[in-house]
Parts: sequence; C-alpha cells; structure tokens
Amino acid sequence: MSIPDVEISESELKRGTGERGTRKLIAHKGIVYDVTDCPRWRLDMHENLHFPGQDLTDELIEAPHKDDVFNRPCVKIVGRLKIGN
Repeated sequence: MSIPDVEISESELKRGTGERGTRKLIAHKGIVYDVTDCPRWRLDMHENLHFPGQDLTDELIEAPHKDDVFNRPCVKIVGRLKIGN
C-alpha cells in the first residue's frame, strides 16, 4: 500500500462530503481515502450509518467487514490525516 506524501487536515477531511462537487473522503487509522467512486457511498452515506467527511476509525470496529475493505479498487488513498494545527 503506497501512501502519497500528502497531509490532509481535519478541516479538509470534514469538507470531503461530496457536496458541491467535492470528493467523498473518509479517514481510518490515520490514512485518508477517497470513496467517491464506490457504489456503497453513492448516496453520500454508507449503509445508512456513515457519512463521508469523517474519521471512521472507531466505527469500523463494529462493521461487518475488516480493514481489507480499503483494498477495493474504488477506494483511493489520498494521504495521511494531520491531527491538530
């Protein structure tokens, strides 16, 4: 897994909701992913539980899938989440 040398702030992540043509971004374990092209994120919400623009690290614990979901072809790694300033 190759992670681009890009830092994405929490505020940039929060703007990644798919609204007004923005890409749909989520974070997990410090890595930011673009899920815009994933069918299960098509309606701007995943399985009626998760919204784009959030860090889903704590929520994946209860998901029916594991970390391998981030290896799907529609998921793109865009950088690392910058916490704080």
